[in-house]
Amino acid sequence: MLYSMKDVCRKTGMTYEALKFYCNQGLVPNVKRDSNNYRVFDDRDVAWIESLGCLKRCGMSIQEMKDYVGLCAQGQDSIPARQALLDRKRGQLLEHIRELEDAVRYIDWKQGFYADVLSGRTPYVSNLLPEES
Repeated sequence: MLYSMKDVCRKTGMTYEALKFYCNQGLVPNVKRDSNNYRVFDDRDVAWIESLGCLKRCGMSIQEMKDYVGLCAQGQDSIPARQALLDRKRGQLLEHIRELEDAVRYIDWKQGFYADVLSGRTPYVSNLLPEES
């Protein structure tokens, strides 16, 4: 079965503009065209486009995705290089998760501080306001 751009967007949750951009950037190789020269996609293309969405959510740049597509196009021999690329991205994601966890801990601490101030358990202190004499 072949799907139109709009069908693929509905199936993947990708915007029409993003899908068109990815196609124009060569991130969806072997794009087929119908008799009206409109892009059409089969199930394998849809699965690949879903993978591109995941790579994007992983924080991959367009260039990184192009590198990955290029490696995939080389076949099985490029699997170690693909693993290395994904390992680097995984490390970056784990670091980002740690940074987000630190940010959540700060917010939790600050909310606790505000709750203590409002309940009268802790005096209010601000690093922005001058100290009262």
